[in-house]
Amino acid sequence: MNVQLNNITVQKVKSSKINEVDFSNLAFGSVFSDHMLECTYKNGVWETPKVVPYQPITLDPSSKIFHYGQSIFEGMKAYKDEEGSVWLFRPLENQKRLNISAKRMAIPELPEEYFIDGLTTLLQVDKEWIPQNPGSSLYIRPFIFASGNGFHASPADEYKFIIATAPSGAYFSGKVKVLIEEKYSRSANGGVGYAKAGGNYAGQFYPTQLAKVKGYQQVIWTDDNTHEYIEEAGAMNIFIRINDTLLTGPTSDRILDGITRKSILEIAADEGIKTEVRKISVTEVVKAAKDGSLKEMFGAGTAAVVSPISGFGYQDTDYELPELENSYSTLLKKRITDIQYNRAEDKFGWRHKVL
Repeated sequence: MNVQLNNITVQKVKSSKINEVDFSNLAFGSVFSDHMLECTYKNGVWETPKVVPYQPITLDPSSKIFHYGQSIFEGMKAYKDEEGSVWLFRPLENQKRLNISAKRMAIPELPEEYFIDGLTTLLQVDKEWIPQNPGSSLYIRPFIFASGNGFHASPADEYKFIIATAPSGAYFSGKVKVLIEEKYSRSANGGVGYAKAGGNYAGQFYPTQLAKVKGYQQVIWTDDNTHEYIEEAGAMNIFIRINDTLLTGPTSDRILDGITRKSILEIAADEGIKTEVRKISVTEVVKAAKDGSLKEMFGAGTAAVVSPISGFGYQDTDYELPELENSYSTLLKKRITDIQYNRAEDKFGWRHKVL
């Protein structure tokens, strides 16, 4: 059945699979909703998006995504409050960052209304897939990839923009132990580290596997030149608390401009927490761990919001972090999630109502 919603054609599934899903026991990003948004770039323009049943994608073996890696994505969530209303968190930031990534990867930028109206339509169609259990949400994955054909090493002439969604529980549970990387790099000056390009994450997997063999869950990435400065935690931005000051590295060619990161900085300022955005040396962190001034380390990103770090390894030595009753990580996560789930005032104007 085809219908029109927000000037977007919606082709609904013949039969929903929602009754097959245990919403009280959701893993992260492994069960997918009934529909997806699809939009094609062809003949120099983005065509009007449409909502279609969630389905496999058929591609020619010569599609350039397979050969030259033109692929970018975003990560978002939709939240349902106690009254059943649906909310997004700073969606325009995701739309802007998608186009920043597109420009760096020579992908045509997507019109804002296609992103926002398309996402809104998809959520209206699949609103029953947005879980209401505590800590659960609908994870949203917008992505663009090169669908044009050819073996010539050049940008494609056709692209696909898709938004797929997955009802999900919490991304992480508990604290993680991390290894400060001394050999491998996530990105380099002049590179694509600031873009959410698929290859950035593929390049992280091998060093992370090596860390896991040693008993760590994630890698702390350091700068590509000297490995003297801390940059990111796994696939997240990193925050470090020394005494009562919260530190994070500046964004650059190498570091993603995280939406959770910038939200934490604003909330910390609102709470009167002293913050510093500057380069953080490994030496400084190790020294703080030894003298007891290192209070907290945590990752920040859309999936986990805040992921506390219990300890880190560096040069064959492990350093444990203290257990704090009133941690910054707990406070900041609560402030953000209370806004996201419409449980508290949104003085920043971040919450966006869908329905």
